[in-house]
Amino acid sequence: MSAELLPFVEVNPQTQHDAVVIWLHGLGDSGNGFAPIVPQLNLPADHKIRFVFPHAPIRPVTINNGFQMRAWYDIKSMNFEDRADKAGVQESTAMVEALIESEMAKGVPAERVILAGFSQGGVIAYYLGARLQKKIAGMICLSTYMSDNPSTFSEWSDTNKNTPIFAAHGQFDDVVPIQLGKNAYTNMKDNGFAISWKEYPMQHNVCLEQLHDISRWLQERLA
Repeated sequence: MSAELLPFVEVNPQTQHDAVVIWLHGLGDSGNGFAPIVPQLNLPADHKIRFVFPHAPIRPVTINNGFQMRAWYDIKSMNFEDRADKAGVQESTAMVEALIESEMAKGVPAERVILAGFSQGGVIAYYLGARLQKKIAGMICLSTYMSDNPSTFSEWSDTNKNTPIFAAHGQFDDVVPIQLGKNAYTNMKDNGFAISWKEYPMQHNVCLEQLHDISRWLQERLA
């Protein structure tokens, strides 16, 4: 694991926060990409949620001709069954867990932390959330898939089996096919995790209806 904490963009509430959402971006993006959604969530003016949007490390990405970009892991193949570089996934997972521990050291208990991820960031959210030994408040997995397969399910922890997971996908996603999102949902559900599923008439992005649903979900989890 890197000795240095992942750099990040933060959006803090007007009052002292007592909860944190750590939101992981997709391939080639940065923490800046999702930070502007916070006002669109239309949270109450007195909400106490801090948002942390970390930047993934810069690394060469094989399917993009080795071009260096922010990525949570290398993508070596277009085959989704074998596209996530496991070493990269594990490295980024450790970095994100260190970020959770950093927020805990500042006074926010794990039970008030939500882990969110879009696309490649969602892969890390699933991977870490299934293995965390700390009970967190919830997970948000958007337009994403799972790098785990049945051979690695034995690595999963029971700690967050009752932790609510909001999984959602665009019906017309041409980057991560919706069936892969459904497969991830099914794997979590079949292994006893408290996951919900919702589809939206969109492509590989987020939409206003989805943000409204996420806002309600966050307020329920962190009330």
